[in-house]
Amino acid sequence: MLALGGGLSFLGGLTSLAQPLLAKYVIDALGAGESVLGPVLALTGVILCGAVIGALGAFLLERTGQSVVLGVRRNLVGALVRLRVAEVDRLKPGDLVARLTADTTLLRTVATSGVTNVFTSTVLLLGGIAVMVVLDVFLFLVAAGMIVAVGLLMGVVLPRIGAATQAAQAALGEMGSHLERVFGAFRTVKASSAEEAETARLDAAAEESWRRGVAVAGWTAVSGTATWLAVNIAFLTILAVGGGRVAAGELAVSSLIAFLLLLFYLMEPISTLVRSATELQTGLAAVRRVDEVSELDQEDPRGGTAPDVDRDGPASVVFDDVAFRYRSDLPLVHHGVSFEAAGAGLTALVGPSGAGKTTVFSLVERFYDATSGSVRVDGVDVRDWPLGELRAQIGYVEQDAPVLEGTLRENLLMAAPRAGEEEVRDVVRRARLTDLLARLPHGLDSTLGHRGVTISGGERQRVAIARALLRRPRLLLMDEATSQLDAANEGALKEAMLEAARHTNVLVVAHRLSTVTSADRIVVMDAGRVRAVGTHAELVAVDGLYRDLAAGQLLASADTP
Repeated sequence: MLALGGGLSFLGGLTSLAQPLLAKYVIDALGAGESVLGPVLALTGVILCGAVIGALGAFLLERTGQSVVLGVRRNLVGALVRLRVAEVDRLKPGDLVARLTADTTLLRTVATSGVTNVFTSTVLLLGGIAVMVVLDVFLFLVAAGMIVAVGLLMGVVLPRIGAATQAAQAALGEMGSHLERVFGAFRTVKASSAEEAETARLDAAAEESWRRGVAVAGWTAVSGTATWLAVNIAFLTILAVGGGRVAAGELAVSSLIAFLLLLFYLMEPISTLVRSATELQTGLAAVRRVDEVSELDQEDPRGGTAPDVDRDGPASVVFDDVAFRYRSDLPLVHHGVSFEAAGAGLTALVGPSGAGKTTVFSLVERFYDATSGSVRVDGVDVRDWPLGELRAQIGYVEQDAPVLEGTLRENLLMAAPRAGEEEVRDVVRRARLTDLLARLPHGLDSTLGHRGVTISGGERQRVAIARALLRRPRLLLMDEATSQLDAANEGALKEAMLEAARHTNVLVVAHRLSTVTSADRIVVMDAGRVRAVGTHAELVAVDGLYRDLAAGQLLASADTP
């Protein structure tokens, strides 16, 4: 389609080259007293055909451009969604959104009009030069000076346009990042009366984007004006020189008129060539920003061979002397963490803030890879599992229990899209969402708003828990899953958690009495190390830190010494 559209545009351009020659025939026929009907009809036909062919070519190019943008966006979406968690944590989401939206739109000019117009305009320009040589070599040399001047100018201006455009797109992405920052904590911004400060940040980012855009506009204006000036100087020079040659009898007036008409017609391919070269610089800047995403570290959910393990019973988890840091320039979070959680049951991870408890879950899910040591699931290092297979065994409830834009049903089915209606209703009951379901106007098909804004924090937490339970995981990871629940709902959810622990390996980061004292094993962590493993009673007796935590958080029973 790109070749067809470009070919039609080229044919439409060729008709414009024929028009000056046909005009010459009309003038010659008038001078000779012959009928001009034939040349005029031929000229009219060429003009009409050129218009139709050019319009069709332009439509095909634009349609192809939209298809190219669609393909690039699909590939880019796939790459963005498959980025490793470490990359997303390092980058700014607003800038990634700008690459998907604004930058991919600019690619359309590269894929269609930019490439084809450069080719078409170049060929038409060369064809026009050839016709000029045939008409008059001396006048052609005058026009050649103009063409060389435009070429030298473009060699200087175009690199500056490309650099300015890339900077402008980066500034636009920065502005998007600032806006995403505001909306990510919108209530906090308002509650802190920080609207003015955040507006100032956005205004500064917008001004920077404006400055970059003005730089692009300035260089683009220079190229367009200089091209127009060069063509007009060439026109006046050819008119003066050619008029003198006509007066001296060295050139027919029809040839001069044809030459001037040809020069006017060549203004279009010259202008198009300059404009397309400018657009290409803009588009190539966008290409570079889009290509940067493909260079980021991405996950391969299907890579590797699934290990031959029993998929029916609960999954086991083993940490063997695991050390981990988030980046090479940051200190270690884990210093040789070792523990085992095998078989059905509830394992609680406890410890002061910053002990590395949540990081345990990130390593099990392979959001990050251990710096040294090994994390094994069912005896197989998680790095040897295909990611899709590994995560299919796991249900994960994050600490902030995110709810996505969409309906309650869509949120529940996200981790188990093939679950039936009865399974959904059962998990709603187990997660104590029955009252919420009865209150929502359309039941399971009610929308929950951006980040679940229409429901309470405790309800969002229960939705996240129900989503994890619906997956029927062999390993359930719950990061302070009851932190936003009242006593009644906490007790009900504790029953669901203990019920799941009868046939599933459940790991929970917890601080509540009801969770910790009910655990089959408790792993005490401090400063990235495992201090002790045991039951509540055992740890109160032997571990001073756990005893302090128990006393400070009312975890100890009344008869504990």
